[in-house]
Amino acid sequence: MLTLGTAAPAKDILGALWTDLLADDAPRFEAFLEQALAPQQDYLTDAERTLYRHGKRVRPTVLLLAARMVHGSSPLPDKVLQGAVSLEMLHVATLIHDDIVDGAALRRGLPSINAARGTEAAVLVGDLQFVQAIRGFVGAIDRDSDMALVELVLDTAFQIGCGELDELRTDLSADPVHLAQTYWQTADRKTAALFGLAAEAGVTLAGGRTSDARRAGFYGRRLGRALQVMDDLFDLAQDESLSGKPRGMDLLRRRASLPLVYAMQEGGPHHAVSRIMRGEPADADTLERTLAEVRSSSGFSRAYADARSQALEAVELLRPFPAGRYRYALEDLALHIVDRAA
Repeated sequence: MLTLGTAAPAKDILGALWTDLLADDAPRFEAFLEQALAPQQDYLTDAERTLYRHGKRVRPTVLLLAARMVHGSSPLPDKVLQGAVSLEMLHVATLIHDDIVDGAALRRGLPSINAARGTEAAVLVGDLQFVQAIRGFVGAIDRDSDMALVELVLDTAFQIGCGELDELRTDLSADPVHLAQTYWQTADRKTAALFGLAAEAGVTLAGGRTSDARRAGFYGRRLGRALQVMDDLFDLAQDESLSGKPRGMDLLRRRASLPLVYAMQEGGPHHAVSRIMRGEPADADTLERTLAEVRSSSGFSRAYADARSQALEAVELLRPFPAGRYRYALEDLALHIVDRAA
């Protein structure tokens, strides 16, 4: 049986990148982040600052590595760092809004913004992050060829909103094959689009060719798909001490994650996972037993195989770029996302 969660956490790998390959960029990133947060200082509490301080920063890492892949090791233009900060702000906005929609009390083991400040304040604080992120991207534009990036940023923000709504209106009574198709569409909009923006913006802001930027964007979207599926798997398998949230929240909230959809398809309409997903009440013992059955199902392994396939496609998309440590780091990042499964 495939088990998850025993390999080095992603934050350790990302931390190594920031202290090694991105060591020159890290202090500049922090300075630009403080500058971007300054206009909001009267409205932010320790809860929001903690969300920024303790983030894994996967998306800014992708943006900066993509920029360096075409720019090299010389100092990056300020606009690249500003873009990386704006991307992180856009991500934080989605986290705040996700927790509001989910009614989540915890985020990374700490109180979520809506739990700490209430729904009304959380909505407004999340909106502030969205607006400041867009302002940051606009401020990073210093040439006509960068203007298409603004349209890409706005399109990405629109897709994220659509993905959130798609997830809310998913018809769990639909056939599992249709649910799987809906899952991938939602994942593309809700998660993969932001990773595509990260990689494409990195190449664009570093002065790369449009064709290279688009190829990098395809890499980012495959990376985002792999990460989303792995998050679904960890939700079912990882202890709260590692994930910062109770195990099995997707089943409890009847969210059609990929391994749950595959388990529904494997078990049929009368299996416990299908009945729970379609509204049948279940006590704690039934939920835990069902989670164990999903983890041991072929659907669990099938979802992992899909995640790994997406990561390998991401690596292949980088092949036309010049070989070097920044390209290799992006390749390693894609593989690490799925190799955390032990």
